[in-house]
Amino acid sequence: MANDSMVLFEVFIRSRRGLDHKHVGSVHAEDSEQALEYARDCYTRRSEGVSIWVVKSEDITASQEDDSESFYDPSDDKPYRHATYYKLPEAVNNM
Repeated sequence: MANDSMVLFEVFIRSRRGLDHKHVGSVHAEDSEQALEYARDCYTRRSEGVSIWVVKSEDITASQEDDSESFYDPSDDKPYRHATYYKLPEAVNNM
């Protein structure tokens, strides 16, 4: 049972150099150093990772799925965001 001094941390692990960190789970700990140790013990028992990030859950701000339509407004009114908007010079045959 966690006491009042425990904080929830989200754990992200990079499995190999050059790859992105992936969310793998959560740990409760008193501080970030302890969270890092707990994350190592829980999520890299077989040497799966080369890098671990721990982030306080309260520090993460995320969009909600229900708001996705308005949050990710279509960019139809911004044609410059599409590659077809730009004209290639004739010297460039294929791109």
